[in-house]
Amino acid sequence: MTTEPLLDIADLVVRFGPVRAVDGVSLQLPPGPYGLALVGESGSGKTTIGRAALRLVNAVGGTIRFEGKIVTKLRGRALKDYRRAAQIVFQDPDNSLDPRMRVGASVAEALAAHRIATGRQARERAGALLAEVGLDPAFVVRYPHQLSGGQRQRVAIARALSVQPRLVVLDEPTSALDVRAQAAILRLIGELRTQRSLSYLLITHNFGIVSELCEQTAVLYLGRIAESGPTGVLLDRPAHPYTRALRSAVPELGAHSRAARVILPGEPPDATKPPPGCVFHPRCPLAIDRCRTEVPVLRPVGAGRMAACHRAEEVLAEAAPAKAAAGGAAPAAAPGAEAAGPMPSASPGSVPASTAGDNPPGSTAAAPQA
Repeated sequence: MTTEPLLDIADLVVRFGPVRAVDGVSLQLPPGPYGLALVGESGSGKTTIGRAALRLVNAVGGTIRFEGKIVTKLRGRALKDYRRAAQIVFQDPDNSLDPRMRVGASVAEALAAHRIATGRQARERAGALLAEVGLDPAFVVRYPHQLSGGQRQRVAIARALSVQPRLVVLDEPTSALDVRAQAAILRLIGELRTQRSLSYLLITHNFGIVSELCEQTAVLYLGRIAESGPTGVLLDRPAHPYTRALRSAVPELGAHSRAARVILPGEPPDATKPPPGCVFHPRCPLAIDRCRTEVPVLRPVGAGRMAACHRAEEVLAEAAPAKAAAGGAAPAAAPGAEAAGPMPSASPGSVPASTAGDNPPGSTAAAPQA
């Protein structure tokens, strides 16, 4: 990273009783426009990292710095300034919007809390923010239940942007929406990132959207980083068996759509009693004796890439020749992975380019759960 990071997380540890939800995670997010994705299954710690960064949950170890200042030490005016500079868009707008408040009042409330605007000026500003996120300004008089799921999420985005933040945590912002609404919201998020020079911390389980919004991706498993690196490179040639399995869950069209999905056996282990050695080894098709006893260190495996896997070089070495021989076709599986299916397609997944409007409430996400 050539510039001073906007958000710098070092050796972060978060516990919930006996559960080590985040176990020594380090991340850096530069000033925008820039996106860093946190990808992993439910329980991997990605949401906890985002909330810890905003002081919505307490960390028991490590440091979180925003523009060089330690976030946990902020008090008074400095803390309020940070609350304004760093905002979050939650997964389900039904849980973040007050059903008793009109949409305009919800947006104006944030403006008044940070003394940006009050009264008529706040109401006018609320209408302008709704227009910026693609809604009719007349929606200021509606209640959340009168809007579709996608429209409610747009309201949540407008409220987050109302205080002019520099960092936005996007916690599964499209998982509660149908596929057409997902495409519209993702397109909006991408446009706003450029227009406002925002830095995004995108939390998701779906690799299919990260290539559209994020330059960097970190893959988490059981509270630890399994692999991180530039998004395009990581999608093209995963260096960790867990990343490969997540990558194979992305549906694709065209010649590569027949690539077999890598199915991981069992469930993630009990977070209160993680297995010895590599925490992924009980489900890993490439596990060897060393994996069962020695914890892999997150280490460089290429330009800008890090992986916590004893066999990362083998995985990469197997992927490269297969891709070259096939002219970009799906690379072959690493040794020992035959039972789990071949490596996924090399071309990164993409989101639909539909510009259709948002669908009514009650829609469900079509993106596959990894």
